[in-house]
Amino acid sequence: MHTANPDAVAIVTGGASGIGRALCQELATRGAHAVVADINLAGAREVAAAIAAGGARASAAPLDVADASGVSRLIEETIAAHGRLDYMFNNAGVGVGGEVRDLTLEHWRRAIETNLWGVIHGTYAAYPAMLRQGFGHIVNIASLAGLIGAPGLAPYAVTKSGVVALSLALRAEARDLGVRVSVACPGFVDTAIFEHAIGVQVDRDEFLAGLPFGLVSAGEAARRILRGVAHNRSLIVFPTYARCLWWLTRLHPSALTPLQLRSIRRLRAALAGER
Repeated sequence: MHTANPDAVAIVTGGASGIGRALCQELATRGAHAVVADINLAGAREVAAAIAAGGARASAAPLDVADASGVSRLIEETIAAHGRLDYMFNNAGVGVGGEVRDLTLEHWRRAIETNLWGVIHGTYAAYPAMLRQGFGHIVNIASLAGLIGAPGLAPYAVTKSGVVALSLALRAEARDLGVRVSVACPGFVDTAIFEHAIGVQVDRDEFLAGLPFGLVSAGEAARRILRGVAHNRSLIVFPTYARCLWWLTRLHPSALTPLQLRSIRRLRAALAGER
């Protein structure tokens, strides 16, 4: 994304770390004012301060995306302060690991409240504001897991599938009304989501060592997402292996069964070793 308007304003939820942090940095570098919104206010302030120290524009805001009124309030305050909202990045999320048989309903509720309701809250508040001003781009961060499923990550995959469905439906509705909608579905990205995951805890290094694919850095993920936003893509799927797995699943849904079985058997073996 190349921000042509020097007055562009972007809100990024979950902006204190990972992809959110990288998005704030890239957006500010490209001329936008980045609103770093996060439940971790100290982390958000740190990101905003670092951006400002580099000569770009950013501000920090406390935000729990599970709180609909808080999300609406942030959007109203941002528009009141800057007169516009060009981009709404619904990025905040939580990882949930473990087999369905080992997870509780509380794990499911936490995933749904953050990963799905958080995106709904951001979309619900930003969309009418963008309709009133006649422009804007909503960018929802989902995952490859939302396109192909992910054994051992069922609540996460379910919520990300919902984010994809919401985004594609709204994109069609908003097309003639001046508002754009995109959804990003990255593969494995090197962020702290592993350390902050809820559910069954698995050793990060052991998990990563068994992956057949390398991790994408958060900075590269942000650049790929913004490239897709600049081209107004509906689905932004990356890296190459993620696109291949997505297409393979679409052409032959059972083609990934061997890979999925290997994945869940590795998870079970790792957990058996810890018990």
